[in-house]
Amino acid sequence: MTDSDKGKGSPSLRDRFRSGSKAAEWARELLWVVLVVGGVALALFLVSGTWPAVVTIESESMVPHMQVGDLVFVVAQDRYGPLQDWTEGKESGYMKFGDYGDVLIYRPNGADNSIIPLVTGGVHPIIHRAMVYTDGGGPIPQYINLYRGLASPVVYLPATIENNQLVLANGTVINESTANPDIGYIVQSTVIAANPGYITKGDNNQVSDQGSYLSNRSLGVIQPVEKEWIVGKALFTIPLLGYLPLNIVPVAIVVILIMIAWEYYVHRKNAEKKKSGAKPGTSKKKKK
Repeated sequence: MTDSDKGKGSPSLRDRFRSGSKAAEWARELLWVVLVVGGVALALFLVSGTWPAVVTIESESMVPHMQVGDLVFVVAQDRYGPLQDWTEGKESGYMKFGDYGDVLIYRPNGADNSIIPLVTGGVHPIIHRAMVYTDGGGPIPQYINLYRGLASPVVYLPATIENNQLVLANGTVINESTANPDIGYIVQSTVIAANPGYITKGDNNQVSDQGSYLSNRSLGVIQPVEKEWIVGKALFTIPLLGYLPLNIVPVAIVVILIMIAWEYYVHRKNAEKKKSGAKPGTSKKKKK
């Protein structure tokens, strides 16, 4: 053994990581992706103060103020101003996304989040407008807008449901001929609120969320939204960009297939050059 060989052992992890082997190249690329994604996620969290910092509109329940495929930037409920519901917003003049009050992102009945479809469990967060804060123990008030997303009421009047018709306190029956697009209605449901919290409603839904069943009926009736269930409030949206997270699984598969195909192409190209006598990554020059 020569003096130059003394002290030499197997290559260190750092040396292997910096080597030109195929495994090292893949490891460096993977680390770069992890650092970029982690850096972006950290920056989003620091600005928004909550997680997830972005969500996607997946239904038409907030049309016309939010569209399917919109990417929604979410902030903590008290960041950039206190959270205001529809009732408070009407008094203060505060409007967001075309109507009074803030749009909440919340976990119905405190259920676990399901941020990425087909990948994570739980229930997707609901993105609807906060209408009013109500105390628990009494009937859940339901807000009704007969015109759905075609008009935004400027006032909600108390009413009852009799023979499947809305009836005002003065006995007026509300039908297509007597309905006013500027007027909504509040009906006391037969469901008792198990806890205090916010009543929420999709701008394009006829009836507010609370008092109805979740699509997963095992979770029961949607209860008023406790503050601990709120992920955040919507700050702004970016049209169409939300289609990427909506289709994250097929997009990831396509990206991986493209990367594999590219690596195969580069490897085959270098092998052909090496076989022809040229150094991989260089062109073979003709001798003069």
